[in-house]
Amino acid sequence: MQNVYTVAQVNSYIKNMFTQDFMLQSIRVKGEVSNCKYHPSGHIYFTLKDIKGTIACVMFSSCRKGLAFRMTEGQQVVVSGSVDVYERDGKYQLYAREISLDGAGALYERYERLKQELYERGMFAPQYKQPIPRYIRTLGVVTASTGAAVRDIINIASRRNPYVQIILYPAIVQGEAAVPSIINGIHALERQGVDIIIVGRGGGSIEDLWAFNEEAVAQAIFDCSIPIISAVGHETDTTIADFVADLRAPTPSAAAELAVYDVGQMQEKLDEYAYTMRHHMGVVIQRMRRAEEQYRVRLKYVSPVNRIRMKRTQALSLEERLQNVMESLLVEKRHRLALYVEQMKGLSPLDKLNQGYSYVSDKAGKTLSSVQQADVGDQITVYVKDGQIKASVTGKEKMEFRIDGV
Repeated sequence: MQNVYTVAQVNSYIKNMFTQDFMLQSIRVKGEVSNCKYHPSGHIYFTLKDIKGTIACVMFSSCRKGLAFRMTEGQQVVVSGSVDVYERDGKYQLYAREISLDGAGALYERYERLKQELYERGMFAPQYKQPIPRYIRTLGVVTASTGAAVRDIINIASRRNPYVQIILYPAIVQGEAAVPSIINGIHALERQGVDIIIVGRGGGSIEDLWAFNEEAVAQAIFDCSIPIISAVGHETDTTIADFVADLRAPTPSAAAELAVYDVGQMQEKLDEYAYTMRHHMGVVIQRMRRAEEQYRVRLKYVSPVNRIRMKRTQALSLEERLQNVMESLLVEKRHRLALYVEQMKGLSPLDKLNQGYSYVSDKAGKTLSSVQQADVGDQITVYVKDGQIKASVTGKEKMEFRIDGV
């Protein structure tokens, strides 16, 4: 009677057969990636296929260090690992330990490894980037002497600034001789002492551009004392040289625009600056003129000449007022004097003399108002209206006169 086995026993037996097969424990399988899924746990599940079949694959998170790129649908890859049976489902699958890109993909993987290595060495660090000079006199170019790249650089640089001298080092940019040729070009232009160097070529496949992904070229760019603009391929192409260079241009034409300042723009800016300067100068002059006018008006009031004029006017006014006051006082005094004169006329001896009275004094000039003041024989003087009379007292008689006429 035939033996009857359980499903688990059969799956276990098959698994043992796979395990004992040396070839299946270390196998490399090439194919196209499909149904690729990155699980939250870190495992990667995908299918490897070709035109005749498919095989399920898994890469556990513990083996992810064996993957240098992110897998996507349609990639051609080479998977290294072992084929084993998953007993629960009774299905065999390829357990991946390492995955590399096939063909061009292998170059890309190599590119990623070198890129990571140079990054860790600090060759991409911003602090090592040299500033690109704004105005240059000499432009060095390392590229092929024929092709669109050099024509574009020369045409754009000459149009932007015809005074810039362009020094071309005709380098080999593709093939085995490309790397030493590019390096020699960088060193030659560095010795020449140009202001800036453009290193580049036109677009192409990753194989065509590979010289610019070599470590030796990257080191030459990094060590160069002259600022370097990398212009390799088209806008979507990126090489190791782009990361190491002081500045990356998407195309050779763009590199020429970045390296050479447009004299037309400079002239426009100079004209704009001149207009702005004239405008500001006009504003300043108008402001200074207004200030000068204000100062001139203020100076009229505070200048010595004006102050002297004002003081002179005040002096004339005071003089006029003083004169008027003096004249008024004189008139008043004259009027008062006239009154005094009229009053004095009644008391004046001269006025009495004019009325027929006389005035008598002794020889000493003392007025004689009593008979007792003179003796017989004294010399006296009698003053009349028109002179004086010298006389001698021959006699005297005392008499009493009544003032009221009684």
